[in-house]
Amino acid sequence: MNRDQVIASVAGELHATEAALDSAIVQAATLVQSMIGARTELSLSPVTAAASQAKAMETIAALSAAREAIVACHAELQKDHRRMGWGTYAFGILDKPPETQPAPPATNNVAPAPTHLRAV
Repeated sequence: MNRDQVIASVAGELHATEAALDSAIVQAATLVQSMIGARTELSLSPVTAAASQAKAMETIAALSAAREAIVACHAELQKDHRRMGWGTYAFGILDKPPETQPAPPATNNVAPAPTHLRAV
């Protein structure tokens, strides 16, 4: 394999992992919603199944922590890629939000307040 193929392989696995975690979070949230709906439909007390519902919510928290970790991994891989002098590399879905947002038009000759800071 050449360098581009290796990088594409790693990028593909990274994006698949990110998507799998997002899907798992959605599924776990659906489970909690289903548990609450079932309890309501059966006219059961909120105390009923509180422990199992709490465990399902702990699962969501753990999946969220895993998602934060894989996003951090993604950022580190981007840094490594640049450090190795390989420039910008794009793979997968490219609907990421822009790093900078356009400034709103100035009114009354007053400069708009900065919306965020960016490392240069």
